[in-house]
Amino acid sequence: MTPKQLSTVIKTVNLGKIYQQGAVPVPAVRGVDLEIGAGEFVAVTGPSGSGKSTLVHMLGGLDKPSSGEIWLDGRRVDTLRESAWALLRRKKIGFVFQFFNLVANMTVADNVELPALLAGSSPKEARARREYLLDALGLTERSDAPPSQLSGGEQQRVALARALSNRPSLLLADEPTGNLDSRNTRDVLRLLGEVHRDGQTIVLVTHEARVASLADRVVSLLDGQVIDDGTIAVPRRRSRGGAGDVVELR
Repeated sequence: MTPKQLSTVIKTVNLGKIYQQGAVPVPAVRGVDLEIGAGEFVAVTGPSGSGKSTLVHMLGGLDKPSSGEIWLDGRRVDTLRESAWALLRRKKIGFVFQFFNLVANMTVADNVELPALLAGSSPKEARARREYLLDALGLTERSDAPPSQLSGGEQQRVALARALSNRPSLLLADEPTGNLDSRNTRDVLRLLGEVHRDGQTIVLVTHEARVASLADRVVSLLDGQVIDDGTIAVPRRRSRGGAGDVVELR
């Protein structure tokens, strides 16, 4: 099945965001038209300041557009109030922040379990999901620790586990491997690959080529505009380690 045959999860129409620096308007995102199908894995790349994070934050309702439209599962959402966005995120959207945003006075286990409980899972289901995610990310032994006792890499992995806790239909991730060493990066990429194969729709901001190479599509931004939107072809050759896969865009 090609991306064009997939049901559309996200659609943006002429999406724009302008920030004010004093009296000077600074465009961060300019006229972005984008469609993402159910089950697609889309990597958003570009240099620093190109609008990657701003775009993904708008898709998750964390930043309000200055212009344009955002549609989620056929429903226009850019006009929603924050309370409606909060409910939508609780039920449908998982978000991995660049700077973790973990709840400081809760343990790792509670941070990961809470979203599933809020989404309506039973305590037994939420606990089983938490245990699976912590094990997959090598965090089981840290389950009783508060975030303050974790390294940056551990906090990032907890943030990913939390984002996947309620089995969201859409995962938005802003540089989820940015604070990780190579071993922990492999754990994160392996888990992303697993949930993608299970049908998870993923939009991931990254500046790392090997992370982007896992995606079905790579959307490249420059100065807030989409300059390329390419589907990744089947690799022509693979290295034994997997991290050096050769891919081509078609």
